[in-house]
Amino acid sequence: MNAWATAVLDLLYPARCPLCDRGLDAGRRDPVCRDCWTGFDRIEPPFCARCGLPLPSFDPPAAPPRCYGCLASPPPFEYARAAGAYTGVLRDALHTLKFSGKRSVARPLASLMLERCGALLGPHVDALVPVPLARERERERGFNQAALLAGHLASASGLPVKSHWLSRSRGTRPQSELTVGERRANVARAFSASPRAAGAHVVLVDDIVTTGATAAECARTLRAAGARTVGVLAVARVLAVPL
Repeated sequence: MNAWATAVLDLLYPARCPLCDRGLDAGRRDPVCRDCWTGFDRIEPPFCARCGLPLPSFDPPAAPPRCYGCLASPPPFEYARAAGAYTGVLRDALHTLKFSGKRSVARPLASLMLERCGALLGPHVDALVPVPLARERERERGFNQAALLAGHLASASGLPVKSHWLSRSRGTRPQSELTVGERRANVARAFSASPRAAGAHVVLVDDIVTTGATAAECARTLRAAGARTVGVLAVARVLAVPL
């Protein structure tokens, strides 16, 4: 479609933000309005160098800081980062993607990940691996939101997506229904990894990190298959974890 035809369609059917239904500004590349984009609650440093949990500021600053949990029991991934806090407009955006089926929202969410975490997607990374959904859940939803996000990150970074390197080996209950301890038990031995991940620096891609139980189990599984390094990138992180 040429630019003239696109302009006519924009005039007749102006694009609207899927989050607040305002008209989009002319020339906006991502399908959310400026107010929603700036309303995303971005996570700022300092944060734990291992799990990405926001930390209080220190004077002089600790370099690199670690949270108490990672000092006491380091997770099986080398690093984890989330672009923003799972609250407000960002929480609404993720719900719109996952539960209203508006796949176009994955693009601005991936753009947010690139804005905040893109420096981690350098040539040292070998592959992006989306966290797999349970088969029946993906069938009901029609897509895996982590795979959509990974696809946009791959287009921007040039890194390959290797979805087949990690799969679900059994069904699990929705993590949102469970306590911290139940989440760990729920995902224990729930994944299988391909030996093709051996020797690779893998970045897991997911939409939300809550307790980190799913990310940890995925990382543990990939490391057992021989992955050299496993990192985690997510759109959002829950800062008040349910007990």
